[in-house]
Amino acid sequence: MRSEELEPTRASAASVGAVEPRPGPLGRLGVWVSAHGRLVAAAWILIVIGLGVFAPSVEKSLSGAGWQAQGSDSVAARDLAVAHFGGNASSAIQVVVTGQRSLTEGDGPEVIAAVGDILRADGRISQVIEPTPGPTLSADGRTAIVIGGAGADTNEMVRAATDLSPPLEALSRDGVQVAPTGASVMWSDFNKANLEAMLTSEMISFPVTLFILVVAFGALVAAGLPLLLTIAGLVASAGILVLVNAVVPVSIWAMNFAMMFSLALGIDYALFLVVRFRAARMGQRLPMRAAIAQTMDTAGKAVLLSGATVLVSLSAVMLVPSPSFRSMAGGIMISVVFILAATLTLLPLVLSKLDHRIDKLPLPWVKAGEHRSPRFEAWAQRLWRHPLRWGAAALAILVVLAIPLVGLTTAMPSIKVLPEDASARVGYHRVQEAFGPGAPGMLTVIAPAAVADEARTVLADDPGIAAATPPAAPSDGVDYRMIQAVPTVDPSDPELAQTVDRLRAGLPAGVLVGGAAVENLDLKAQLDRSTPVVIAVVLTLGFLLLLFALAAPLISFLGTLVSLLSTAAAFGVARLVFQDGLGAGLFGFESQGFLDAWAPVFFFAMIFAIAMDYTVFLLASAKEHWERDGDARSAMVGAVAHSGRVIFAAGGVMVAVFFTFALSGPLPPKEMGVILGVAVLLDAFLIRLVLLPVLLRLTGRAAWWTPAWLRKVLPTVSFAHD
Repeated sequence: MRSEELEPTRASAASVGAVEPRPGPLGRLGVWVSAHGRLVAAAWILIVIGLGVFAPSVEKSLSGAGWQAQGSDSVAARDLAVAHFGGNASSAIQVVVTGQRSLTEGDGPEVIAAVGDILRADGRISQVIEPTPGPTLSADGRTAIVIGGAGADTNEMVRAATDLSPPLEALSRDGVQVAPTGASVMWSDFNKANLEAMLTSEMISFPVTLFILVVAFGALVAAGLPLLLTIAGLVASAGILVLVNAVVPVSIWAMNFAMMFSLALGIDYALFLVVRFRAARMGQRLPMRAAIAQTMDTAGKAVLLSGATVLVSLSAVMLVPSPSFRSMAGGIMISVVFILAATLTLLPLVLSKLDHRIDKLPLPWVKAGEHRSPRFEAWAQRLWRHPLRWGAAALAILVVLAIPLVGLTTAMPSIKVLPEDASARVGYHRVQEAFGPGAPGMLTVIAPAAVADEARTVLADDPGIAAATPPAAPSDGVDYRMIQAVPTVDPSDPELAQTVDRLRAGLPAGVLVGGAAVENLDLKAQLDRSTPVVIAVVLTLGFLLLLFALAAPLISFLGTLVSLLSTAAAFGVARLVFQDGLGAGLFGFESQGFLDAWAPVFFFAMIFAIAMDYTVFLLASAKEHWERDGDARSAMVGAVAHSGRVIFAAGGVMVAVFFTFALSGPLPPKEMGVILGVAVLLDAFLIRLVLLPVLLRLTGRAAWWTPAWLRKVLPTVSFAHD
């Protein structure tokens, strides 16, 4: 017998004879989806299989480069070097050959010749530049650098490094060691280490996540739904990223971040809908159609608004003129769209088909229809009675944690982000030992032929330059010359930035200063300029979206403002951990003495998106109660009672996911794991469950006041189904 045929015996006395409210747009979507199950299921099967075919190749297809400031002098210098100087640019592959004795003896000549043969056999290498005394052959003859000129774009050169490194390293033998290095090899090694870390973290995070979900849902079947739906969304996302990459290069980081971010976000969304459905179906004992409609008109609407806020926050990162940043933000946005689509279409269908079977294999103490948590209601009543006490305590913790933010310094990642045994790092240090600390950061200076000698004189006279080569003529006769200069300091030393600024001010007009280290400096400068703009845009758009949904200027403003507190506190903790090295042994990394420069702008957008996720859940529930009762206490207590358990469980899932990524792999994922994990911990438990409810208590009815003129401008968005 179908579940719908049992409705009259299950319906409560209160629901008998009641008039079913007309569903809103999302409620009608949910009803339509559940009524057209075969069509919707077939569409999702086609999407997942059709795009999933491409998903396994995502790691090989996506690029590892793009970390550059578009339009900068350093990028222009690299392009000229690739086009006219045999690819002797920052993206070239440098193969470091070291021997226990001079490489002119024993196996040295044979190994160097074999290196050249392997490089020449690859069509992405434009030419092989043999070692020359001074710049690429050490004075003692025991270290030589064979350069494989870049004959393709930076993304393809990273792939070339991945393909060429194993056969090149295999040339090592007793007395002669081979270690490919350079920017392309560095990104290749990083991608490899990052992939291994991601796989390890996923193996750890999935059982932890499932455990938290079982505790939160109280049943194994219900707990498995968010993971299954999230996996479907991520498989589709991975496939479409491969297709997009065929048109526009997409950074491999787009997939890595999308996996972490969307896993946490998808679980949040599914958790919110499943809890609401169980309350409507098993608690209120509504008919299936009414339960789906109510779930979608309340929780579904909050999820849609949350997703829109996430997309808006991440879209602001597109303002940074760097391919890697834009593709990372775009990749995460694509995955969020798929997660949203799965949550709003596939999940209602699955809920309608499972019905009461969603509570199979339950935990003994769980009540499936319980939506209003007595524990969180008691907590909300306590906050209502003592708002200043609890609010001040939460604020004090956040402020104390945010204080170290004052001393935060940033720089582009150094070679320390790689494992010590990575080829790029081994070769890097061998180059430093043979040619000096600044040799891995060789400057590429491209000058018009008429001023090339003058440019070389400026370079030779600068105290930050250890040596400069004579101007080299191009291979095709263009009116440019290349000068290579070795700085006196390590590429990650802050003094290098001062040297580059000094050179750019003193060199003749038209001279371009580039090189891998300079590209990093130019990108950092671009990030420093873009970060305030991105933050301002994110805050403004976040406030406008809340205002659009809540039509309440004061609480929309306060909800946006308090999101800055968790962000500031998270970066304060990041300064202590990654800049000062506090807990470096626990997390297993070597401190660089700074935070990676891309972290503030990118992680701010991600943290704000997550923070607004919880803000929407809480305030949407508060507005639902306000619309029904018009009572400030009912709005605040009801919001915490109804959404507190979801926020608590979702926050626990996110913290678990992010911190598992913080425990493995290279440094950047650790930074993301710690910063986002701390931010979610503070935001979910101190801001959304303490500070924001306290602000609702202190502002009272004023929190929901709307000027008459604004009511005429804003649309009416209701979160109350009935």
